[in-house]
Amino acid sequence: MNLKGKCACGEVNYVINDKPLFTQACHCKNCKISTGSSYVIHTMIFEDDFFIEGKISSTELDTGSGKGYHAYFCIKCGVYLYCKYKIASGRLAIRTSTLEKPITPQAHIFVKDKDPWIEISNKDICHESMYDRDKTWPLDSLSRLSAKEK
Repeated sequence: MNLKGKCACGEVNYVINDKPLFTQACHCKNCKISTGSSYVIHTMIFEDDFFIEGKISSTELDTGSGKGYHAYFCIKCGVYLYCKYKIASGRLAIRTSTLEKPITPQAHIFVKDKDPWIEISNKDICHESMYDRDKTWPLDSLSRLSAKEK
């Protein structure tokens, strides 16, 4: 499987050459501030499945956990392409809308902070805050993650 993505100006392109682990929409206050939007959609992948071309830079931002993350963006157009959470060793969170074919979220997290005008039709995938990964991610993704962590 090959997924492709890019920034708005096309100076930065990337390829993900394996199936993503999980896709989630986050409605937390920090994500809303960092995007200037109502939520962000992240697709979790293994870092070694990610290949990028073009000039990027990064900045360090806060998270609700206090652990923080690094956000990576195109130096020409400023589009934020992916991030690396300090608590997620070996994994990246791709800004899903930068993919050629965005992926539908499998979960909505921090819905306690969602904007009141956002209506999520599938309540079964909503979580007031963070979910329990072992109960939420597909078994295949959990197995792949477990194998990488050994």
